[in-house]
Amino acid sequence: MEAGKGSRHLLTAAVPGSSMFFLAKKQSASSTMMGDNAVSQRQSSNFTGGLFSPREQAPTWSSPGCPTISSASHCEYQLSSDQEKAGLVDAHTHPVWAGERVHEFAMKLAGATYMDIHQAGGGINFTVERTRQASEEELYSSFQQRLGCMMRAGTTLVECKSGYGLSLETELKMLRVIERARRELDIGISATYCGAHSVPKGKTASEAADDIIKNHLPRLKELGRNGEIHVDNIDVFCEKGVFDLDSTRRILQSGKDIGLQINFHGDELHPMKAAELGVELGAQAISHLEEVSDEGIAAMASARCSAVLLPTTAYMLRLKQPRARKMLDEGVIVALGSDFNPNAYCFSMPMVMHLACVNMRMSMPEALAAATINAAYALGKSHTQGSLEVGKQGDLIIINSPRWEHLIYQFGGHHELIDYVIAKGKVIYKK
Repeated sequence: MEAGKGSRHLLTAAVPGSSMFFLAKKQSASSTMMGDNAVSQRQSSNFTGGLFSPREQAPTWSSPGCPTISSASHCEYQLSSDQEKAGLVDAHTHPVWAGERVHEFAMKLAGATYMDIHQAGGGINFTVERTRQASEEELYSSFQQRLGCMMRAGTTLVECKSGYGLSLETELKMLRVIERARRELDIGISATYCGAHSVPKGKTASEAADDIIKNHLPRLKELGRNGEIHVDNIDVFCEKGVFDLDSTRRILQSGKDIGLQINFHGDELHPMKAAELGVELGAQAISHLEEVSDEGIAAMASARCSAVLLPTTAYMLRLKQPRARKMLDEGVIVALGSDFNPNAYCFSMPMVMHLACVNMRMSMPEALAAATINAAYALGKSHTQGSLEVGKQGDLIIINSPRWEHLIYQFGGHHELIDYVIAKGKVIYKK
């Protein structure tokens, strides 16, 4: 939502102790929104939707459509409209796993590459073994703790992948954990099946693709039809030495055929023409893209396929940075994600935005748009989340700062800045 500079909105707060927030004044939809709720590079310079900064007392808020508290007494607060920003959206994470890989961080510091470690049996394969051994309850406990860390850093919607099972049994175990969190926790979740995260030992990429298409996806379709597991997206690690273009195409098309959005890893370590493939298949989003071609960028812009850029990954793996500026200048819908996983251990979207600004030369408004409305677009959820507009879900954060830019400027300072996190009109974190 956007208003003239210096204008103020009147908001009302329920009596202390109430956890529900109410909007007192109906406001118009932001003029920065594009037709399908994403923000272009030109428009992002004016993007102001969704973060509150209190002047004297912490304000409270709710989105239109939230349940009301009919008997509550109310007090009033004034908020500056140019301080409003939505709850943050993390468009790419791998948060369900067992075991840790801190020893691999030391190996990387000594010069080992990601694929060196992967081919030696580490990386994804190391985590797969431990995730297969872990109980569902153990996985849920650690997953819940990680989601709590993300939420305290301002994230109100997070994409969560499976992918450390590879076998049908363990992939379903991970998806049940994600489904339980989706039902029981307040943070929003977009669930992604990522059974093609790596080629299982003893199989070729083609054989692994056959197993996914013939066994995994039919089972997911059945469980979805029965209401047991809800999955939004399908992902494949399209990479040299992992899944080639042909196997990737087969898996993604089969997922699309059962109603899953295509949202996959592409052009990360080697130029694979994954962006071109994604556009061909009608992908909603493609992640990484450090090695994307000029033709791939142009195709993504034309198709309005979102680029989910992961500055933490390029930073931790010492990869070349994704060409965010070229993508933005050519009209690609750029989103951001933390890529939280054992290899890139970062919960914080404010830190992701900071890295995007410093290393990828994004402006702060561009980074904010990429971590809110555009990240929601990448998940197919920008019609309900990602900005504060009448009719959308009430997801926002309240910071203790005179300017919203401090959330990005203060690298690692978000814990002191964020006073409240609100999801679906309910306070889910208070400092």
